[in-house]
Amino acid sequence: MNQQSIKGFLLRICVLLMGVSIFSFAAAQENSAPAIGSLIVGNWVINEELSDNTDDRVEAAIKEAGGKIKRRWFRKREEDFYRGGPAEQELYDRISYDDVLRIAYDEPEFRFEYADNYVRVFHTDGRRRSSAANDFYNSGSQDFSFGNFDNNSLLVEARPRDDGFTLETYTLQAGGNQLVVKMQIQPNSFGAAIILTRVYDRAD
Repeated sequence: MNQQSIKGFLLRICVLLMGVSIFSFAAAQENSAPAIGSLIVGNWVINEELSDNTDDRVEAAIKEAGGKIKRRWFRKREEDFYRGGPAEQELYDRISYDDVLRIAYDEPEFRFEYADNYVRVFHTDGRRRSSAANDFYNSGSQDFSFGNFDNNSLLVEARPRDDGFTLETYTLQAGGNQLVVKMQIQPNSFGAAIILTRVYDRAD
């Protein structure tokens, strides 16, 4: 075998090995997604002790943007004080205030169900799906959510109808019995993002 033939043979071997490596990596990524997705399936209930107080984090965002918080003097702030507002901001309230979350996964589709049968459907294959609550969208406008896997995390981005956005990271701890959700919530009317962590306990 001459030198040119040897070089050609070695080149073919290198190309073959690269192809095998790429295929193996892609297969590993593909196989890991369902496993990660299935681990967060189930019913979850908020752990208030381990979670941030949503109203506190909203006030922190207001102050960061230069806004002022009305003094209450000796009056206690009502629970869920900042909850509510225009219909196009309901998704923010659901992910930051609701105490229950039910997750179902049928690859590549996730279904998140919050209180009052508020349902949010999204995919991890690039498709766009809307969030909905019964006949909630009479005007035809819709919220959109997108999902993606990153190692042992589920990343979700939402585009609510007010032209704001959310960035959410879902991970597990405590042997899979706690769901940690780190959120950056940016309503269009806010000058700064609400940074919030919520921890749920497995309820099933």
